[in-house]
Amino acid sequence: MNVSSHVRRGLDIGQYSTYAWGPADALPTGDSRLDQNPYFQDYVQGAVDKQLAARGMLASRAGTPDLLLHYHASIDTRIDVSRSEREYERCHSSDCSSWVERYEAGTLVLDVVDTRTNRLMWRGWAQDSVEAFENRDRMRRKVTEAVQQMMATFPRAGGEARPPALGGDEP
Repeated sequence: MNVSSHVRRGLDIGQYSTYAWGPADALPTGDSRLDQNPYFQDYVQGAVDKQLAARGMLASRAGTPDLLLHYHASIDTRIDVSRSEREYERCHSSDCSSWVERYEAGTLVLDVVDTRTNRLMWRGWAQDSVEAFENRDRMRRKVTEAVQQMMATFPRAGGEARPPALGGDEP
């Protein structure tokens, strides 16, 4: 799983205590495993709620929350051309060949917006294959893992954030 995040410079997360979920994406992903899937939405929001509660943040029930959360999800077909046999010297003959693998990669992006300034203050993303999404239990485990790894990079009180668990700088 490739996971990373971006945080606004100088952010002091201690100034925020409440959050709410914004409206769902209006644009469909084009994949029935995500579009209008109440389980997927519940898994994502439940995993994020749990992580924020562990940091002392409260879901806002009335009034304007400090933060507005929104997630985006997509599934794309990817192609991986492996040349690793030759590159890692596991193949010594001149007829060493590459292989091509097609797979579906799911990307989950979580945006956190400051409601006072309407500015994005943190974005986390995770990307991995989605063959597990055929089964609800595996989908839940995969979503939970993605959210846990993303939220490990979420800023802590005092402006500190843990470094990303895995991955690079770009989604």
